[in-house]
Amino acid sequence: MISGIVLAAGTSSRFGATKQLIDVDGRPLVRHAIDALLDAAVDELIVVVGHDASAVRAAIPDDVIVVDNRDYRDGQATSLAAALHDVDNDSEAAIILLADQPGVTADDVGALIEGFRTTRAQIVRLVFTDGPGPALLSREIYAEAGHLHGDAGARVLMASHPEWVHEVHVDRPAPPDIDTPNDLL
Repeated sequence: MISGIVLAAGTSSRFGATKQLIDVDGRPLVRHAIDALLDAAVDELIVVVGHDASAVRAAIPDDVIVVDNRDYRDGQATSLAAALHDVDNDSEAAIILLADQPGVTADDVGALIEGFRTTRAQIVRLVFTDGPGPALLSREIYAEAGHLHGDAGARVLMASHPEWVHEVHVDRPAPPDIDTPNDLL
């Protein structure tokens, strides 16, 4: 079983509004990550909400598991921990997507899944032509990932355990993050 996790709890402080709800190509920003995971047919999908939770929750399909992270102000790692705490007992691995990177596709998610199925690596990370992208974490490191702190997320695990990482190269630049209103132009 492959889980999909969307981290959508942030305050959007640089954006100046709840960016998870900003319309991008006719959909709320958070729906892009959700749709990429659904289109890749993950077995379960969890979205972590925090800031403006009720409004963000309203943009999430009913068949998606929503986890409230009351500690969202303490950094992205708290959202990852909240999601990993709620994954199904049969989850073998979880793909972690950020709610503010709308260019991640179902094919990207599929490449992570295929990379995991062929290598069984603890971490499978996409590497675009200009840098790293989303990652998949195997169940065997859920506990360690659940004890991270701050905003670094799984990057800390990748830096401290490079031998755990299998890279899947993608022949295009990384999809841009939406951090400020200017990123929408």
